[in-house]
Amino acid sequence: MKKRTIEIMDTTLRDGEQTSGVSFSASEKLTLAKLLLDELKVDRIEVASARVSEGELDAVKQITSWAKEQKYLDRVEVLTFVDGGLSLDWMKKAGAKVQNLLTKGSLNHLTHQLKKTPSQHFNGIKKVVDQAKKQRIATNVYLEDWSNGMRNSKEYVFEFLDFLSTQPIKRVLLPDTLGVITYKETYDFISEIVERYPKIHFDFHGHNDYDLGVANVMEAIKAGCHGLHLTVNGMGERAGNAPMASAIAVINDFLPEIKINVNEKALFKVSKLVSAFTGVGIPSNKPIVGDSVFTQTAGIHADGDNKNNLYFSDLMPERFGRKRKYALGKMSGKANIQKNLQELGLTLNEEELKKVTARIIELGDKKERVTKEDLPYIISDVLHSDYQQKVFVKSYVLTHAKGLQPSTTLSLEINGKIYEENASGDGQYDAFINALHKIYSSRKVELPNLVDYAVRIPPGSNSDALCETIITWDLNGKEFSSRGLDSDQTVSAIKATEKMLNII
Repeated sequence: MKKRTIEIMDTTLRDGEQTSGVSFSASEKLTLAKLLLDELKVDRIEVASARVSEGELDAVKQITSWAKEQKYLDRVEVLTFVDGGLSLDWMKKAGAKVQNLLTKGSLNHLTHQLKKTPSQHFNGIKKVVDQAKKQRIATNVYLEDWSNGMRNSKEYVFEFLDFLSTQPIKRVLLPDTLGVITYKETYDFISEIVERYPKIHFDFHGHNDYDLGVANVMEAIKAGCHGLHLTVNGMGERAGNAPMASAIAVINDFLPEIKINVNEKALFKVSKLVSAFTGVGIPSNKPIVGDSVFTQTAGIHADGDNKNNLYFSDLMPERFGRKRKYALGKMSGKANIQKNLQELGLTLNEEELKKVTARIIELGDKKERVTKEDLPYIISDVLHSDYQQKVFVKSYVLTHAKGLQPSTTLSLEINGKIYEENASGDGQYDAFINALHKIYSSRKVELPNLVDYAVRIPPGSNSDALCETIITWDLNGKEFSSRGLDSDQTVSAIKATEKMLNII
């Protein structure tokens, strides 16, 4: 079967920059332009709106200079306006050779915003197109609010397209400017247009206000459109544009008759870079590029992956330069933990695995995140707790107020009997130790001396769950250590101390 090629135009640097609070610097735009064309391999990029600012002009100059060297200049596009040639003058300064001319695709916009008749509008467009041709600038035409135009003023849209069919333009761009049409309307409208104008190249430009961006992309392709406009991470005004990563995955997996040039493996890299440049975070559950979308959480899913990959789909993370992960938390089963242990090169017997699983579930119940990097610490904590517990830290209150010495009120259970004391100290943990000494002094029991106090955070861990406190003690010339594990450093030290009390 011969495949039909669809052009992919990325408009992150233009329409994506209309995301609230987002502005790319010139160097950022150049970096992304190179990445989009060289690595992601989109067919075209829309990089700016004409006449916005001097900074924008400088950015486009840098992009066009690089693009000219790489012979990409005809793939770099700029949004322009019907303004008597002012946008074209700006493009000439910027070195750009393709304009995307913004026009009115609905009678409502034409009548109430421009306050012009169709013939007046068309005459203005013709002058700009003719001027562009003389300057050897190629023209694509945006029909702004086209989707509402098809709904409410179809005769005007067809009158407009009749006119454009006589003009020396390269493409007609059909934007769902407000993201309001359904996938059925997308299919019906574009089918009708493509059938009526078989010689015109049509791009579909979808927005995501009803979260229908990707569905509309699918239907636009089925209806016969020739190109798509997408943005990285779905950046764009209001709810954003149709997202690049999801659309590419959908095309590759569900539209086998379609060929695109986009390199899937670069999607995640580009996504992360755009997020870093803009400061707009990627939701962890965002398809393809979110941090959690290739993470199995439930233990039954990890177990199924061990048994003929029962929970795999065509969305394999390796396609996008990523890896499958197995979450550690209260939903974890032994299979999740085993998967993580395998990656670390660790093995546990069945009994040890049960203990570690129970500890991870306990942490999950406290809403603390656990990562693979935390596992060695959890294992150490759990497997070095093999003693009969007779001493329990039942409760404590730690206070630290400005101008006052830190203090602790402590409740301790020893062999079933409750002891309470309070004390102050140089810090919260020191106050805790002083209260502890009071209790043991009343029992005429000597406590070991604290020799060393070390705090470790798992290297590479991005969790907020754990830090490990290792305390070395000296009792009558014999040294030993105890460990505590918690998200709070002081609490982990208290846990290490509780273990010491059960060892002596």
